[in-house]
Amino acid sequence: MTPVVLIIAEKPQAARRIAEALGAGRGSRRRLYGVTYWEFRCRLGVCVVASSVGHIFGLDAPSGPPPVFEYEWKPLWMIDRSAAYTRKYYSVLKKLSGRASIYINACDYDIEGSLIGYLIILFLGDPRRAKRMRFSTLTKEDIVRAFNNLEPLDYPMIEAGKARHILDWLWGINVSRLLMEAVKRSSGRRIILSAGRVQSPTLLEVLRRDLANRLHVPLPSFRVSVRVRLGGVERDMKLSPAFERKRDAEEAAAMLRASGVLRVKQVKRALRRMPPPPPFNLGDLQAEAARIYGMSPYNVQRIAEQLYLDALISYPRTDSQVIPPTINVRRIVEGLATQPEYRGLVGRLLRETHGVLTPRKGRKTDPAHPAIHPTGVAPERRLTRDERRIYDLVVRRFLASMAKPALIESAEARLEGVGGLYTVVRGLRIVEEGWLAYYPYAAPEEKAVPPLRQGMVLPVSRVRVVAEYTAKPSLYTKASLIRWMESVNIGTKSTRARIVELLIKRKYIESRRNGLRVTDLGYAVATALERNVPKLVSVELTREFEEMLQEIMEGRRSVRDVVEAAKKLIASIVSSVNGEKMTAIGNEISMYAGLLKPKARCPICGRPSTGTGLCELHLMAVRALKDMEKEWARRMGEDGTRYLSRMCKMRSAGELVREAACWLLEKTQLY
Repeated sequence: MTPVVLIIAEKPQAARRIAEALGAGRGSRRRLYGVTYWEFRCRLGVCVVASSVGHIFGLDAPSGPPPVFEYEWKPLWMIDRSAAYTRKYYSVLKKLSGRASIYINACDYDIEGSLIGYLIILFLGDPRRAKRMRFSTLTKEDIVRAFNNLEPLDYPMIEAGKARHILDWLWGINVSRLLMEAVKRSSGRRIILSAGRVQSPTLLEVLRRDLANRLHVPLPSFRVSVRVRLGGVERDMKLSPAFERKRDAEEAAAMLRASGVLRVKQVKRALRRMPPPPPFNLGDLQAEAARIYGMSPYNVQRIAEQLYLDALISYPRTDSQVIPPTINVRRIVEGLATQPEYRGLVGRLLRETHGVLTPRKGRKTDPAHPAIHPTGVAPERRLTRDERRIYDLVVRRFLASMAKPALIESAEARLEGVGGLYTVVRGLRIVEEGWLAYYPYAAPEEKAVPPLRQGMVLPVSRVRVVAEYTAKPSLYTKASLIRWMESVNIGTKSTRARIVELLIKRKYIESRRNGLRVTDLGYAVATALERNVPKLVSVELTREFEEMLQEIMEGRRSVRDVVEAAKKLIASIVSSVNGEKMTAIGNEISMYAGLLKPKARCPICGRPSTGTGLCELHLMAVRALKDMEKEWARRMGEDGTRYLSRMCKMRSAGELVREAACWLLEKTQLY
């Protein structure tokens, strides 16, 4: 009897490409329950290519208060109404699995893909008769090579994926139920709240930055500003050093006014080489697309995954900045040359490198996949504007990684005045474009330096004192928040963007033009957790479990050990939330969510007030103003009323500080 080989793809589009590559036009396209699959003769017998739609199995548990430690894997459509669309794919895979004698997991080669395929084979087939296909692009060449070099199931990745799902599920369901139970006891109302192993520390970090921004009290410093004629053009320049006290700056300005000149003390010129960048990993691509086009990390990841399914780029969920020598770089470059928009760049690259194509290696590697690179395959359809942008970034960065360094000339002249005042005039010129011709988005801004010589005396036409104020800490953007998550090692390259979007979906944070702001509900949830169960928002704890998951990948820990450690910790946390803490959590969230009427409201904003009469946020703002009042008086020589008047109007002051200052001006007797 001819063996039947069931090849399981992660998504329908991937299934089609695998069938086209392996079937070589011989395949029979079939339909079952409204789902397409393919069947054709192959070297192992009869190959059947069918698709999942991501995860079709999930964890489920009985209802009830936390702690919840009993769980089982079930078809996703049985436990989540919104996943009803997965039922037909489950039914098709179940039917086809019954015919199969060999199972091949051809899902994405990462933790998620390994687990998706394994669970399908575990519950619908037989893992003892299973193999793994490993590829980084959906080109015919890579798919055929993977099929001809089948590997055993990747159990370290499967086990790590299983552990991650169980950990996230245990953490999420227990903490979420804890929050919802607390709110229900306080308000008698049930609302959907969520918390998570990575989600909650990330929310707290956004809150800390948001509060630093909104509670910022700007401190003044003072510089002497002069007007000087340079190269026939009059320029206003601020001199260093800055003075803390206005009086000291005015004395320095008077001395310079009497002197009337600046002298050129030193002129330096230098040439430096800017080495080409390595190819993208996912984090780099997300950061660059945000910087250049203002695109969200989640959208960048989604678009990159679609370009991968279109066989235009390699697998995007990678940490690697390295193209291994096993990848045929010349073939990719020659493929790009068939696309009119890249023909000129490819020709230039081949001339400049004399045909020696060696992508620069970055520091980061990934055992599963290389750096993101184009496949050389031309698009079969018209790409959307954003798809074209992401594809173009990947192509240009790939070409730039093989180009020559750029040559940059820098120049600086130091101008000095009496009393130690000085300034440095800087300029920059691109002498040789090198890799910047391929990736112009990283080109430094050119700025000419006037023809200055050491010893020149420059007359000063105007001298005055200008005030500067410390800037508010910038809010996180989606891209910079993901960079923070990377830096503290929480979440994964695949999940970080989704977690940020989940915080927005839960209405814990808002994405505004200037960055991410925490909502009142997000503030209540984050502060309630931090005050009552600080371990739940601990970056250190989250990172510790991430390291345990990595040890599972490396075969140094078992899933059982990690899950038992998590259960023990969750049990201790849940038991520590006694009646008093439960009430505190419930009351705080309920009042900020508008479910419970507070005893009194803040006269500034209407939020629930503390015993002082102000809400927590404006109380912090009043304290920040008081803490800085004496320092302001020392620097500016002004009284408290003038200080408040400035803060009320100053744009560099935080929003909460401005509101508190305006209120205090009206209520000076409280100040």
